[in-house]
Amino acid sequence: MSNSEQAFQRETTFLSGALANFESAKGKAFRGKFWRLSHHDEEDRLRAMLARHGRPDRAALKALPCNRRVILRGFERRFIFGRRATGVAIASVLSPMEHFAADNAGDAPAIGLGELADHVRRLVGDAKTPHVVGVCSPTGFTREVHNSGLDFPNVTLVLVEPDAAGGWKVSSPAGAVDARVLAIFDPEGARQKIDRAKRVVEEASADLLMGSLSLDQVVERTGLPEATARAALEEVVKSDPELKLARKDGTFLLYRGAAAMPGDKSTVSMIERIKQMFSREGDDKQKINLLAERRAALTQRRDRIYDDIAKLEKKEDELMEQGRAAGSALTQRRIAAQVAQLRKDILRVNTSLGMLNQQINIISTDIHNLTLIQQGQIAKLPDSQELTEHAVAAEEMLETLKADADLVTSLAAGMSDAVMSDEEQDILKEFQEASSSRAGSRAGTAAGDSAQRAAPRAPEREPAPPIAPRKEPAPPQRESSMPAPPEPRAPARPESNPKSRNPEAG
Repeated sequence: MSNSEQAFQRETTFLSGALANFESAKGKAFRGKFWRLSHHDEEDRLRAMLARHGRPDRAALKALPCNRRVILRGFERRFIFGRRATGVAIASVLSPMEHFAADNAGDAPAIGLGELADHVRRLVGDAKTPHVVGVCSPTGFTREVHNSGLDFPNVTLVLVEPDAAGGWKVSSPAGAVDARVLAIFDPEGARQKIDRAKRVVEEASADLLMGSLSLDQVVERTGLPEATARAALEEVVKSDPELKLARKDGTFLLYRGAAAMPGDKSTVSMIERIKQMFSREGDDKQKINLLAERRAALTQRRDRIYDDIAKLEKKEDELMEQGRAAGSALTQRRIAAQVAQLRKDILRVNTSLGMLNQQINIISTDIHNLTLIQQGQIAKLPDSQELTEHAVAAEEMLETLKADADLVTSLAAGMSDAVMSDEEQDILKEFQEASSSRAGSRAGTAAGDSAQRAAPRAPEREPAPPIAPRKEPAPPQRESSMPAPPEPRAPARPESNPKSRNPEAG
């Protein structure tokens, strides 16, 4: 996501959250009986900037922050028809639009003191009525703004900017401001803050396998108050029965304990506790929880030692740089003594760290063994005798099922004949005879067609000799007593008139 898209998203988030807070603050944090809400922006100014930079693009105009603001004015009735203003609440966004309009590749600059003061003066004007102004900068404010103590007459100024933890930093440069006023301009609700803290716990789920997560770490990573972070940890513990929350060394530790057993109850009566004490039921689970709590405390101490070692190593590097840069031998000798002593301290701390790692390893091994035992108890597997009995019963069941299937198959062979009456069998026989006769006739027709197609055709295979042109018959010769036998002709082309072949026939 680019800087301009991120700034536009932050502008939208802030205004939507502030608008919802305005609605809930009517008549409570804000005085008044009648209200007037208005929306404003600097879209025309942004359009001119884009045109000046050669970017007359409507899509860019809609995707860039344009310093939108929401103004809520409160009134109360005066006399009969009159109204009197009771206060003005403004939620405004101030971003470096010139930087976004130029489409610069670098990071957007933070808002300075002079730019902020001019912006507030333009919003308020002559503050005859009380004003509460919340200014949000998507790119943050400079250090000068926070240290300025900026204050305007009859105006309560609240600064809103995103923090590195994904939330919002809400403060006032003028000093102490009512927490309810600060909460009005906080776009992140209580539910959203708790969900963000829970996401931090989910991200640290790998650390909970062999270690722990402290409340101070959650507060440091989220920037939330301790009460909100603790509420998030309590919700996580309720959703996951294996997670435990305990107070150790002045802080709360979140760690993973024993898995829940089937039939466990959240509350155990005194009688059940006495029974467990004498029957020794649930000892494994209690041991796992106790060992996990000890391991959580040791891992927190180990993490603190890691931080101490890092600080000592950083100090050693600084001393080494000072020693190299020192010009006199006396200074170098002093620094050399300090570095030697510092290295001895680091060695001692590393020794303590090694002992802690061994202790954590022993406890983790014991927890692993107890967890295996507990898992075996949860499964409640059958013994060898039960497994054998069940296998024999299953085999007998399969044999019985196979015998029944064979019997059903043999009975079903003549079932169709047994259920039919004599009349139905006669009718069925007629159907079969009719079907046979129709099949035979179709077969004969097909055979005849095939034979006719297979018979040789004279014109096709052996063409007849050409017929001479027809002539007048010659007069009969008296000398011969018998006429000459006619020439054989093709049987496929008989003459239609037999007299034309023999003129003497008559």
